[in-house]
This record gives sequence, C-alpha cells and structure tokens, in this order.
Amino acid sequence: MLRLRGGKRLGWLTTGVALALVLVVLAVLGAREPRPGQAAQSSWDTAPAVPLPSSSGPPAPTPTVPPPPAGQAPAWLHKLNPGEKPPQFLLFSFDGAASKEHWDRVLPIAKQVHAHVTGMLSGVYLLADGDADRYVAPGHDKGSSAIHFGGPPQDIATRIEYLNRALAEGHELGTHYNGHFCEADDQPSVGHWNTADWNSELDQFFDMVNSARQKGFALDPKTVRGGRTPCLEGDFKQLFPAMRQHGLVYDTSQVTLGVTWPTVQDGMWEFPMPEVRVPALGRNVVMMDYNLWFALNETRDEPARSAEFTKITLDTYRSVYQTAFNGNRAPLVIGNHFNDWNGSAFSNAVEQFMGEACQQRDTVCATYTEVIQWMQLQDPAVLDQLRRMPAARN
Repeated sequence: MLRLRGGKRLGWLTTGVALALVLVVLAVLGAREPRPGQAAQSSWDTAPAVPLPSSSGPPAPTPTVPPPPAGQAPAWLHKLNPGEKPPQFLLFSFDGAASKEHWDRVLPIAKQVHAHVTGMLSGVYLLADGDADRYVAPGHDKGSSAIHFGGPPQDIATRIEYLNRALAEGHELGTHYNGHFCEADDQPSVGHWNTADWNSELDQFFDMVNSARQKGFALDPKTVRGGRTPCLEGDFKQLFPAMRQHGLVYDTSQVTLGVTWPTVQDGMWEFPMPEVRVPALGRNVVMMDYNLWFALNETRDEPARSAEFTKITLDTYRSVYQTAFNGNRAPLVIGNHFNDWNGSAFSNAVEQFMGEACQQRDTVCATYTEVIQWMQLQDPAVLDQLRRMPAARN
C-alpha cells in the first residue's frame, strides 16, 4: 500500500463495467517514542481502518495463557452465567514503557482504582549506550536505532528498579521490539521485514531482557506474551510466525473502525486499535495519543493549549467508553506513550480517565493476559456471539 506522510488520506478509484466505486481509507497515524527524558521526534504512518481479514482454510488453534495462581483470581474472572454481560475491559497500554517520571504518575493512580496496565517495552532501553553495537536491526548497521538506546549504566539500573516495581504491582510488560524503524526512517522499515527479520528482532529483544535479568530485572521472559509494532506497521503474515516461535500469543497493532472483540488470526490473538470519532473534530482518528495530537494541530508544540487538548482527548475517551459499555462491551484498547507532548496534555487525559473510568460499575482495567484468561473461561459460542455484534462506534 502507498503510504502518505502528514496524516493525509489515501484514496483510490476502481472502475467496473457498470459502476464506479470510491473507497476512502482514513489515515492511521503512527508514532515514534522519544528516548527516555527526551522530546519526541516527528514520525507518522498511515494504515487502513478496515475490518480485520478473516482467515481462509481451517481455523488456527486458539493460543492460551496460564491461569492465575490458585486463590488469586479476581471476582470478575469467571465464566459468564446465562444472560450475564461481560465486563467492560479497558486496556491501558504504553509504548516504549521506559520513563520513571510517568510510571511514578501512573502507578499510584492504578493502585487506587485497582487497575492493571501494560507497558510495551522497547528492548534498546535495556541496552546502555556503550553496548549499542550489540544490537543489529535487520537490514541496518550494528548500533543503529531510530530511538537511541538506554543511556549510561546507572540509567539502566534505575530503569530496572521502577520496572520491577510495576511488575510487583501486577502490571504487564509486552514487547515494542527494539530499534523502532518506521516507514519515515532509514530503510528497510519494519513494514518490509520478513519472518527471518522478525525472528532476529525478537531474538535480540529477549537477549536484552535476559542480560538485564543478570542485573536484577525481575521480568520472566515467559510472561512477555505479546506486543505492538512500531508505528503500527508490519506484514502480519510475516510477523505472526515469528511471534509464535517465541511463545507470544497476542498482537495489538492492527486497526478497526470502532471497538471490536479480539479475534484469532493465524494462531495469534489480535486486539485491534480502534479508530473512533473525536467529537470536537467531527471526524475519525485512531485512538492513540500521537494520532490525536496530529489530528489536533499536526504535532506542533503549543503548551498554552494543553488544557484544551486534554479536554478534547478526555471527551473522546468518555464517548467511546460509553458507546462500548452500552453496546458490545468489547475490550477497549487505549494506546499511549509516556510523553510530555503539548504540555503533557495527553498524559494528563489518560491519567484522569484511568482514575475515573476504572471505578465505574462492571468495568475492569486489565492487562492483555488477564483479558485472555477471561476469554479462555468462556464458551466459544458465547465469544462467537460477541464477535458478531456490531462494532461500537461513537
């Protein structure tokens, strides 16, 4: 697919003998994580917001995760009774996941409202600058990364401490892979990688995790069960075999119009990012902080408008939440970054929304693993019925 920069829409015209059909695909804007403590660099991508493809041939096996330890299952983790509605799951997830300042802000809120979140960790943030040559991104020179590396050894030690705290409080870490090479960066970007490339990238991610474990990192590699691709890019038919080979069971990189229930694609759970209507703009945007920022002012830094942008983002979250809650109750993926963009407008919005929404009735703020554990308990016919419900579109 031809990709456009700057958030413009991509359209094409196909003609037939008797009619012409115009398809307009709304932009999906990706994002690049800044190095911890640094400002964001502009990067964006477009992708189609269309129904996820259905697999042809025999259905792939449904991947599973271990149940929680005996006696530690929360009350909501049970098989639905006849006529019982599912909880409204909220999946707060943060790409990069390597900012002490932001973990320090999120963790107290999460503890207060009994929320669990997922950090999508970029492996290079576990690699000190002096060890950069240990990373070789597919098709790139060794020591290359679009988001730099983890800083001096002391920064790595500090990072391990606060990530260990997050793990101890029940939060999850997935993978955001490593060098974050998007279409706007030096080629080949992740969108052009094949299965061997993705295997190399994941091999190196887990090597970085295991090296950090020798320095006290508490992350068990077996608990890394999924991730999100840089800029939401990638050929998923090439990516998913590599993910399966590394024991991963879910992805959360694709996009659907509205909020929909997870499906199983090629043996992987897919938790799609929703494209939703932003009430203040009257148009659809992928519900991720960077995408919202681009839609609002093309990522210009205007901190004087921070309160305005926070309100617009918060109103969007509330609108989508109410639509899903009163509709299909599909898990709502809220993708974000740990950032201070536009005067912390988007971090303020997601933190405020977490503080209010996670306390609402029948609402569970959970990790991806926890939602999979819940789905494993349900009758497959019930899940199929939920998937057939119309997408929640605000």
